[in-house]
Amino acid sequence: MMKVKSFVFNPFMENTYVLYDDTKEAIIIDPGCYEGYEKEQLNDFIKTEGLSVVKLLNTHCHIDHVLGNDFVKKTYGVKLGIHATEEATLKSVRVYAPSYGFQHYEEAEADEFIKEGEDITFGNTRLGVLFVPGHAPGHVAFYNGDDKIMIGGDVLFDGSIGRTDLPGGDFNTLIKSIHEKIFPLPEEVIIYCGHGDSTTIGKEKKTNPFCALV
Repeated sequence: MMKVKSFVFNPFMENTYVLYDDTKEAIIIDPGCYEGYEKEQLNDFIKTEGLSVVKLLNTHCHIDHVLGNDFVKKTYGVKLGIHATEEATLKSVRVYAPSYGFQHYEEAEADEFIKEGEDITFGNTRLGVLFVPGHAPGHVAFYNGDDKIMIGGDVLFDGSIGRTDLPGGDFNTLIKSIHEKIFPLPEEVIIYCGHGDSTTIGKEKKTNPFCALV
């Protein structure tokens, strides 16, 4: 059974996720750790649980989700996987990071490109990749069908959706992604969001004012 540990990092209150199972193999998704104490918090959990980090993934590459990429790559010796369409977004972070107050941002390049339909595996766990653009041009979500868990990034929130006013964002594309890729999944699926609390597909289908199905 896959376990999910979340951390809230950086001024954007971004959710960083560590996924692991009984084999102690783990992956890190969207590391937002920037300050030293945030990096220590993440590393202390990895050490305490005796985990072996085998992969680093980004759902998308806005600044708040990638601040800790370099730290994770260097600390655990893992490769970074993103959707190819997000490479330009990732590379742009070093240009605007200082204007957001992140003067010491360390850039990390992508090592692998992931795509819809392939599986991400670690330990005894398998994650499917869903291509869900709209908030960001190359946004992906990671779905564990066995445990009915999704790491959804900034696509769908508890009662809200991702913003679409950033470069590469598009409202109609986002709503299409939600309706065609996420809502067809079982209603009991838990969505771990990029910010805020987790939710379920069933709840959002019924109550989300932006995309509810009645």
